[in-house]
Amino acid sequence: MPIMDVRYAAGRLDKEAKAALAKKLTDVLIQMEGGANTPGGRGFAWVFFTAFAEDDWWIGGSTGDDYVSPPGKFLVHISIPEGYMNIDHKNEVHAWVAAAITEVAGVSDPGRSILTVIDEVTEGNWGNAGRPISLESIAETVGQSKQGARLNWSRSYFEAKARAMATAGYPTDAGGLFPSLTPSARELNTE
Repeated sequence: MPIMDVRYAAGRLDKEAKAALAKKLTDVLIQMEGGANTPGGRGFAWVFFTAFAEDDWWIGGSTGDDYVSPPGKFLVHISIPEGYMNIDHKNEVHAWVAAAITEVAGVSDPGRSILTVIDEVTEGNWGNAGRPISLESIAETVGQSKQGARLNWSRSYFEAKARAMATAGYPTDAGGLFPSLTPSARELNTE
């Protein structure tokens, strides 16, 4: 359920460029979801655009392009479920986003002013239709195997997190774990 919030300097993208970039970034989101090019996967692929006026975006103490390289000022904030991507996957996302922007902008080098920030949303903090959803349920919704490599890596991440939380004495209702790893689920599985 990744989300991209693309912030850019007003005037850098016209309607056609935004449409082209939205398509490319949607493709990036689908790649991020392990190739979940399904109706469920596309339903989770959200891209937002926010244009900032020149006098609302300062870099290096200036609103001009003194410290900005082509294609201009871009900040892409990417929200992903916690424990979904290892460092290699995150590095791919940084490269894919920069490539999409440079291609649409018609430049060959992303320069130094396309910034990407990947935020991991703690397990249990995603919601849809008024209910929390977990990374485990997202895999099913987008048509990915619950036994696939990506979800197996995530499960290992959350198993380690569960052990660390238990060792540190976190309250059992602190959240932040796969539902199947919560103390109540473990108790049900041992009865």
